[in-house]
Amino acid sequence: MLIDTTEIQPINFFFRLESLKEVYGIIWMLVPIFILVLGITLGVLVIVWLEREISAGIQQRIGPEYAGPLGILQALADGTKLLFKENLLPSRGDSRLFSLGPSIAVISILLSYSVIPFSYRFILADLSIGVFLWIAVSSLAPVGLLMSGYGSNNKYSFLGGLRAAAQSISYEIPLALCVLSISLLSNSLSTVDIVEAQSKYGFWGWNLWRQPIGFIVFLISSLAECERLPFDLPEAEEELVAGYQTEYSGIKFGLFYVASYLNLLVSSLFVTVLYLGGWNLSIPYLFVPQLFDINKRSKVFGTIIGIFITLAKTYLFLFISIATRWTLPRLRMDQLLNLGWKFLLPISLGNLLLTTSFQLLSL
Repeated sequence: MLIDTTEIQPINFFFRLESLKEVYGIIWMLVPIFILVLGITLGVLVIVWLEREISAGIQQRIGPEYAGPLGILQALADGTKLLFKENLLPSRGDSRLFSLGPSIAVISILLSYSVIPFSYRFILADLSIGVFLWIAVSSLAPVGLLMSGYGSNNKYSFLGGLRAAAQSISYEIPLALCVLSISLLSNSLSTVDIVEAQSKYGFWGWNLWRQPIGFIVFLISSLAECERLPFDLPEAEEELVAGYQTEYSGIKFGLFYVASYLNLLVSSLFVTVLYLGGWNLSIPYLFVPQLFDINKRSKVFGTIIGIFITLAKTYLFLFISIATRWTLPRLRMDQLLNLGWKFLLPISLGNLLLTTSFQLLSL
């Protein structure tokens, strides 16, 4: 029996066309993720180099200068060294928790980058609950640190994990209250809407001027969340050797190293987005309005200028955090908890109540 194949060919061609569309769709979904991951990696390398150069300048010594021009490849050399070092496991520890902890810390921080608008049209996911997603996801990082400290079966590591969890709980609440105040002013939880709400009134519309108390509390809470000096109690070398990192080596230690700088970068980006107007540069707006009106320029030009402005503001905060590390002494654990619960929490709650009152009176 002969079969006429003329009716089957169009159907096969249709399915083939649909499969090609799905493949192209998957590729175009992966391209922005790849660009974002590549940009984050380069940003971390730049931060490591900047921290070494700035700390060398503050301490009046010579920083890295042999690995590449001006020592720019020193961070890459350190990462390569950690990649090839032996990966050791504690003989009496919990190997599953020990191996899972660094991964949770890094993944929870990486997910926060998906809601950051680097420019007017450059954001991975413009969610209606963007800022709360960042708070929820970033609160998972201390869980990974606690798992690492417990799985190491080391008293110094366990104390470091407990300190990380206690510090996170203490400073997550003031930080969330500050974010809630910003959301009330912008009538939205979307990071894009928050930036656009600040652009309505130019330079004086930045939340830095509308929420000065919240900005200071957010700044301090961000440094505590990043475990930077003077809030680096979970990994205090003089007390806990290296805290939850004591038993780690090789690539797992490198993951903690990367996670700390990823967290610093994402905190700096959120300071820019929430308080410094994001990609908008409103200072020279009165002089050259057509050049810096990002939303009305072409897609490519506006995106590039917006990314440059966002990163410039971000690295300004990074410079402040690096300089703070080599300026202020470390707090004691009781001082750190008292600062969070007895000082920052009441101030942030009062700031939220004042913001709510002004919003209700302005209706």
